[in-house]
Amino acid sequence: MDIALPGEGGRSTRYTLVGKPVQPVPGAQFSRIAYAAAHVVADPFGMTDPWSRPVVDWDGTMAFRHHLWRLGFRIAEAMDTSQRGMGFDWASARELIRRSIAEARTVPGADLASGAGTDHLAPASARTLGDVIAAYEEQFAFIEGLGGKAIMMASRALAAIAKGPHDYAAVYDRILDQASGKVILHWLGDMFDPALKGYWGSDIFEGALDTVVAIIERHADKVEGIKISLLDAGKEVALRDRLPDGVVMFTGDDFNYPELIAGDGRRHSHALLGIFDAIAPVASAALARLAAGDRAGYDALMAPTVPLSRKIFEAPTEYYKAGIVFMAWLNGHQDHFTMVGGMQSARGIRHYAEIFRLADQAGLLADPDLAVARMKSLCAVAGV
Repeated sequence: MDIALPGEGGRSTRYTLVGKPVQPVPGAQFSRIAYAAAHVVADPFGMTDPWSRPVVDWDGTMAFRHHLWRLGFRIAEAMDTSQRGMGFDWASARELIRRSIAEARTVPGADLASGAGTDHLAPASARTLGDVIAAYEEQFAFIEGLGGKAIMMASRALAAIAKGPHDYAAVYDRILDQASGKVILHWLGDMFDPALKGYWGSDIFEGALDTVVAIIERHADKVEGIKISLLDAGKEVALRDRLPDGVVMFTGDDFNYPELIAGDGRRHSHALLGIFDAIAPVASAALARLAAGDRAGYDALMAPTVPLSRKIFEAPTEYYKAGIVFMAWLNGHQDHFTMVGGMQSARGIRHYAEIFRLADQAGLLADPDLAVARMKSLCAVAGV
């Protein structure tokens, strides 16, 4: 089977599919904690103003969560993969979290954690640390009030007003002191969100590292783990090696996740990854192989997903959500390629064509006939 795809200089080239779809492993057992940060399915018929008034297809959104649970994943809900801060507001996130926690209770063994941030507080409106604390408290109270687990997301408002590491310590100490359950911290780099530059009060990694480690050490009884998304394996290992006993590392490195999850023989990372949304069937099979002690089988499945992930997360990295939803559309998890905020327009047709090629080569086109038909329709709209 082949398809005409756009190439350089506006020319189209023939691409022949080579991949064999990897069969999913329902109910797979993992030796790593594996959270998939999940996207939301937009409702294209309900959106009259997609930039400012998102409308969600709740049935489609919940169906995708069931897909991830069936494959053995936990869900990281209402995170940046759901477009928090990029078209998906706190009011929408509240409803998503409420529905997902209720849905998880209907599925034996299903688990999730939900993002608690300050995104209903505009950074320009934050005047004091008290404003930031109050915003975090509101979102924590909502999630914990539903019996949920919170992921303490990085705050644009805190980054905007903090004068140094002591301000980060004051906010995180306050929130962690009063959290009712274990919390996952979230260190998101400025390649994902430029507004987070200098987070933890330093532009130097070593200074930021010292600050976050000190916070974790003071609250080791309240911190389940920390997700780090800096796209730098060495920085993740540096933090991982300094975590107190009982606090785990969740890789958020969508470039280097296979080796970080496998570990270095001394320590390994667990995972909280946006790319798992797009590569769930292959990642599930690979993690099952790793749990069975088959490192070669794990590597053979995971390795072809890395070029795909690097393409989806290429700069400007914050637009990676478009590639995630594109994959869901290709694989029949939704009937359209429409996103909250119209973000499907954030990437060009050549980007999507390369994702198509790499997904095929990784065994990630579940139904090649459907994927080809949908890719042809997208190319036609782009004039290919």
